[in-house]
Amino acid sequence: AAQALPRIFFLDYCNGRVTSFLTYPMLRTLSLQLHSAVTGSYVSGTYSIVFVNCPNEQIARDIARAILDKKLAASVNILPKASSLYFWNGEIEEATEILLLIKTKTSKVRVLSSYV
Repeated sequence: AAQALPRIFFLDYCNGRVTSFLTYPMLRTLSLQLHSAVTGSYVSGTYSIVFVNCPNEQIARDIARAILDKKLAASVNILPKASSLYFWNGEIEEATEILLLIKTKTSKVRVLSSYV
């Protein structure tokens, strides 16, 4: 029984190390969010703004609603009549588009991008 005691302490120590290693990313994220909430400051890399061009307002509204329904963003702004100039086949073209300003968590940008 006396030999089992050091083994129990060793296993408990190892378990504590593994647990703290596995929970570090979660604790770091929580501490950043808490700091941001308490101080009202922005934490770099936590939130992102995604820009999406749409051909018309109806499509913009449909995409915005779908993004919000799937909880891929906290908010979507629809900015009407954005003028775009771009190269197409070696020529400068001009078009009017509807711009979506999508406010989301940086962790959701990849899923949001795939969805759109």
